[in-house]
Amino acid sequence: MTGEGDLVLVHMDNKPAFFARIEKISPDPKPHWWQVKMLVLQVPLMVVTWILREAYINGEEFTMGGHPMRLVKVEAPAEPEQVDDQDGPDPSAEDGPEEPEKRDTGGTGAKVVSLFDRQPKKP
Repeated sequence: MTGEGDLVLVHMDNKPAFFARIEKISPDPKPHWWQVKMLVLQVPLMVVTWILREAYINGEEFTMGGHPMRLVKVEAPAEPEQVDDQDGPDPSAEDGPEEPEKRDTGGTGAKVVSLFDRQPKKP
């Protein structure tokens, strides 16, 4: 089910046209229709309000001005699982100063990369 705050890919004439974020869904005076306010993610940014049925908000095809249209909710792709390399190089055998490995505290075990550490070193 697509709702407020979700990112959608809008297809027009069966081709991806643009991304938009759903800002607000409010009832239209016409029964069973909704006013869908979307922030169109393009340059320049644009806000549009379309009047749609719930099925259209959730991905069913509809027409607008004679053109087939469809909203597809965008889901972030799953991150690949990291496999511990038991036969890989021994980190203690590498030259250079050893830095402690930084880990997140959110329980995912993902490595935290500091953008500050990535800045070029001044001579």
